[in-house]
Amino acid sequence: MNTELTFGQKAVGLTFNPSGDDKVGQIKQTFADAIDQLNNLRNTTTSGEVKCMCSVAITDAQTAQMWAVKAITWKD
Repeated sequence: MNTELTFGQKAVGLTFNPSGDDKVGQIKQTFADAIDQLNNLRNTTTSGEVKCMCSVAITDAQTAQMWAVKAITWKD
């Protein structure tokens, strides 16, 4: 059964995990959950400033998620 991905899951590329590493999936889901919370706030607030802060936080969370995956998969 295919369920539609949340905004956060799409934002972190949850389904892209060529190695099938469970740790990669877990960290991506953790960041996806945070992004979903921020996206919900962004979509419900009337404050332009809060919308802007949420957008910046989402972008920074995506960046942090990519670095986290790199750390998890790093081979010396």
